[in-house]
Amino acid sequence: MEAIKKIEINKIAKTILIVVLGTLLITISAKIKIPFYPVPMTMQTFMVLFLGMALGYKIGLLTVSLYLFEGIIGLPVFANSPEKGIGLVYFTGPTMGYLIGFLIAVSLAGYFKYEKNFIYTFIKLLFAVSFIYILGLLWLGYLIGWDKPIFKFGVQPFLLAELFKLLLLVILSPYIKRLKKII
Repeated sequence: MEAIKKIEINKIAKTILIVVLGTLLITISAKIKIPFYPVPMTMQTFMVLFLGMALGYKIGLLTVSLYLFEGIIGLPVFANSPEKGIGLVYFTGPTMGYLIGFLIAVSLAGYFKYEKNFIYTFIKLLFAVSFIYILGLLWLGYLIGWDKPIFKFGVQPFLLAELFKLLLLVILSPYIKRLKKII
């Protein structure tokens, strides 16, 4: 009985460590950015999908949820924080829809099975990342007005970079699959 409790505690400690390290990776990916208005281009979508693929949907979702919580309570984890504000005020700004989309994207990326077929892997990742942009556009339209060119502001500048990130994940997918077995 004592050995089982020790194993469970070790598993919980390992999970906590992985989740915290995952939030650090998302934070670092948020700070790797090319400034755009009203939403900056970062490596976050890559990292969100990567963590979903590597950790699975449960731990991936927990990781992204903790990351969002960290940002909401005021830690400078988001792309333009602390320069453009912190906490709930920043969270409810132009990027909120994208940030909420992270939750769906990491869940889908973690739920999907990735086989050796790179085309199916690409389609699955494209489907997962599309929720980031759909929710981002919905919030952006609500926030700045539907009469504005929200697609031009919120998606178009990121398409080429997003394609590159998805292709990179597809290429890395066999290695990520091996990493998932280790974790």
